[in-house]
Amino acid sequence: MAPPISLPPPSQRLEIDIPANLQVAYANLARIAHAPAEFVLDFARFLPGDAKAIVTARVVMSPVGVKLFAQALAENVARYEATFGPIKLPSTGPSLADTLFGSIQPPQPPEHPDK
Repeated sequence: MAPPISLPPPSQRLEIDIPANLQVAYANLARIAHAPAEFVLDFARFLPGDAKAIVTARVVMSPVGVKLFAQALAENVARYEATFGPIKLPSTGPSLADTLFGSIQPPQPPEHPDK
């Protein structure tokens, strides 16, 4: 396992400006794609009765940024669980991979006219 990524502490506190008119995007589904230089995180909403999921936000990050984000997310989930108790995940039903990719069929070779 690789050692954790550590950055030097910032010399100044970063101020974050959240605009008053910022649109909040609810997401209960995420799709992740990647290329050598970037990750694309699509956050979507899929509600009962909807015919399809609606992407509400797309975030593009560098691989280093995604790894730091994953580390920060894991740390925050641990803090949340220390305060509020374990987050219980459903244990029944199809796996995440089956849910996302189960309907994708591998390509079939073309049939020969001889058959």
